[in-house]
Amino acid sequence: MQVKLLLVVACALIDPDGRVLIAQRPEGKAMGGLWEFPGGKMEPGERPEETLIRELSEELGIDVKEPCLAPFSFASHAYPDFHLLMPLYVCRRWEGLPQAKEHMALKWVWPKDLKDYPMPPADLPLVPMLRDLL
Repeated sequence: MQVKLLLVVACALIDPDGRVLIAQRPEGKAMGGLWEFPGGKMEPGERPEETLIRELSEELGIDVKEPCLAPFSFASHAYPDFHLLMPLYVCRRWEGLPQAKEHMALKWVWPKDLKDYPMPPADLPLVPMLRDLL
């Protein structure tokens, strides 16, 4: 049986105080109500950085330049009906104020407090790595 591989790119936006932006998934969507790092599915022919620039504009209304995206880590997680591969980038510079365009809510969270927010299983291993970075 072949497992479907889903490529998703995520970004940890970090403000000048060292807080990380997390976004709450809309109710009614898969894993609705859980908190995640913003990002989304890669389109065919798209590079991960292009995906993030597009997704961060669509989801948050911010403008990110490619040199401001730093590859940080990745998640590889087997869900029941697909396998998720998710590179995580770190970004400390962008233009505009993040707004919840596709999520129920956004929150700036101290890295030590990320564990207090329920997240999809694929995001969980990234939390201690971010905490150690910051």
